[in-house]
Amino acid sequence: METITEWLQSGGLRLCHGEGLRTDLAPLTVDERLRDRVEGMLLGLAVGDSLGNTSESMSPWNRTAAYGEIRDFLPNPYNNERRGYPSDDTQLSAWTLDCLLAHGRIQPADLAKRFAAHRIIGIGSTVRAFLREWNSGRPWWESGQVSAGNGALMRIAPVLLPHLATGGTGLWEDVALAAALTHNDATSTSACLAFCAQLRELLSMEQPPEPDWWWRRYVDIASSLEGDPRLHTRGGRFTDWEGPLWRFVHEKLTQALHQGQSTRQACDSWYSGAYLLETVPSVLFILARHAQDPEEALVRAVNDTRDNDTVAAIVGAAVGALHGASGLPRRWVEHLTGIVELDTDGPYEEGRYQRLVATACERFLPQGV
Repeated sequence: METITEWLQSGGLRLCHGEGLRTDLAPLTVDERLRDRVEGMLLGLAVGDSLGNTSESMSPWNRTAAYGEIRDFLPNPYNNERRGYPSDDTQLSAWTLDCLLAHGRIQPADLAKRFAAHRIIGIGSTVRAFLREWNSGRPWWESGQVSAGNGALMRIAPVLLPHLATGGTGLWEDVALAAALTHNDATSTSACLAFCAQLRELLSMEQPPEPDWWWRRYVDIASSLEGDPRLHTRGGRFTDWEGPLWRFVHEKLTQALHQGQSTRQACDSWYSGAYLLETVPSVLFILARHAQDPEEALVRAVNDTRDNDTVAAIVGAAVGALHGASGLPRRWVEHLTGIVELDTDGPYEEGRYQRLVATACERFLPQGV
């Protein structure tokens, strides 16, 4: 099984229906601005991951007590330097780029091999379970887990690249394949499809969208794909809520925006962990409030959420797509190590992530297209 059509027809792909996979996209105009935006999207992802991963999973209050407000890289655990080292968000995104460069599209078995080939820093429970199934000999289409964790959404942005200059429906097929490979779950795959649609639109925007655009556009796309699963909150103020993610966004995120809550207040109200019912509203709230200022958006993601490296990686991809690499703080980009593989005691290959980004832009966004 190699295509999304086969997977849908077999009933193995958990998605409400396939209509959202048939939207025919027009090609984007390839120019220097688009290349800057794409580079910003991918570098923003890695910057957010590296800014957050040294204080991941702490409550915002404990993090502030330990570090004050984080606005730059903290000392890393490898050599105590204040430089950007990756966790799984950057690593899995880099190996997705490797797969795209090798095949021009998502090839699920190859992507699974790449995920299984190296040590993954801070590996999530769903990806760990997927790799256990894959390494036992099960095919990729049977190894994905039914999980609404955020481990697919955090690495989905690179999948846009082969489809920006060509258009068509291939983007949706590749997003669904890449996402459901590990997280075969309607909530996760619909979130990945909706976010990639938003990223694609951000790449062409002249200015930041209105605050309500973030949640409205998400709900418009995800609601028809996710359906009506009975998700349950696990922390924060809404302990008795159940329903689909798109409805939670529509009800609770809009309430927090209209009440003028701070980022920390809002994100704490739904807990802001690695569960998509927490991650997605956190990301959308931060972007609704701060997308016009890439630095402040990332600072709020890093300081005011619990799963802060992944929230910041997703926020970083969005503000990078909107403002470009030229709009990201230079001190963060310049101090990003670009290391991807950390399988040995070192020395590690620096700059590999940046080289992958540059190669992918040259390959998929060539001059003169």
